[in-house]
Amino acid sequence: MRNQIILHSDLNCFYASVEMNENPELRGKPIAVCGSTEDRHGIVLTASYPAKRRGVKTGTANWQAQQVCPGLICVPPHYDLYMKYSRLVRRIYAEYTDIIEPFGMDENWIAIPGEAEEVETIGYRVAEEIRRRVREELGLTVSIGVSFSKIFAKLGSDIKKPDAVTVISPGNFREKVWPLAVSELLYVGPATTKKLMNLNVLTIGDLARCAPELLRARLGKNGIMLWRFANGTEYAPVMPADFVPPIKSVGHGTTCVCDLDAEYPVWRVLYELSQDVGHRLRQSELVARGVQITVKDKDLAYRQYQTPLPYPTQSPLELAQTGFALFRQTYHWAKPIRALTIRAINLVSEHQPVQLDLFDDAQRRDRRKALDNCIDDIRHRFGTHAICAASLMGDLKMAQDRCETVVMPGFMYQ
Repeated sequence: MRNQIILHSDLNCFYASVEMNENPELRGKPIAVCGSTEDRHGIVLTASYPAKRRGVKTGTANWQAQQVCPGLICVPPHYDLYMKYSRLVRRIYAEYTDIIEPFGMDENWIAIPGEAEEVETIGYRVAEEIRRRVREELGLTVSIGVSFSKIFAKLGSDIKKPDAVTVISPGNFREKVWPLAVSELLYVGPATTKKLMNLNVLTIGDLARCAPELLRARLGKNGIMLWRFANGTEYAPVMPADFVPPIKSVGHGTTCVCDLDAEYPVWRVLYELSQDVGHRLRQSELVARGVQITVKDKDLAYRQYQTPLPYPTQSPLELAQTGFALFRQTYHWAKPIRALTIRAINLVSEHQPVQLDLFDDAQRRDRRKALDNCIDDIRHRFGTHAICAASLMGDLKMAQDRCETVVMPGFMYQ
């Protein structure tokens, strides 16, 4: 859609800025919002600019951040507060347009009517007004990119921080964007960056000038997508606030409070995680045709595996059994395990007809589905702690164990 001027707003050091807003004594000091060390989520979520200038980086361990920045003030996250401020900021955006697409709590794409040639006039004026209002009304600062494409608007909000507006127009994008490292482009992660570097594609300009056939051969259809991004020819529209994207997968993961070094604890964690996955599938009236697991070892190296399911399912037990079988086939215990994720993939509607075979026990599958629905109903009425499988009682080595007191009848389908 080319008759949109696109803004990308990025609240600067969002979590830290909210903490300083709520506690003015923290202003101007090196602070970091950090996860819980006890729950092994002890990493920096965001840091204030004084902390960043002294070397504190998002994603580093708390103890490393305190080493590079003696006197660093670590505060725990307060997600309710961040959601409150996120909603307040979006109310300001909503006074200009109802086409607002969130990209996390602190980032949004905003579309206003206009032509690509008006990004330096209308687009800049609206962005400046939003930037000023966010600072004056909420005490936060925001960097805004203004462009004719979502990708370039996102780049613009990253180019100059904090409290700034950057315009990338049809006339200046080659000058402003092409010299940047190719890794600055949205959706170009470390693996893709390495593949592009092997092609001597180091900058966004190199990517734009690369032969699209070569990119397709090396990166598949994503190569063509990135080539369009670099050339400013991708015109994906900003989606309205009430747009609900189709669900492509449903997953749940956890960092364990201590490393797992045996198969049974892995099974229990996967089964517990699958409770939430199955519940969300039932809520969305979806079934999975495949399972994917992600395994992160104690050195933070991760591996990802997936496998198809013989029949579409939303059963937590079947998801966990398939994920555990996949784990046993693929993981060779070189190192203990720090974190696990299980994901239901290749989703289809639960109302879609399924081709059965003569050897499948359809009645057993129906009974299992009725049991899962019954468990969901009990948890809805009496809380998520009301019922669980006996095998999930006790210490699961997870940060928050769901099951505490009431036991589901002690049997499992074989």
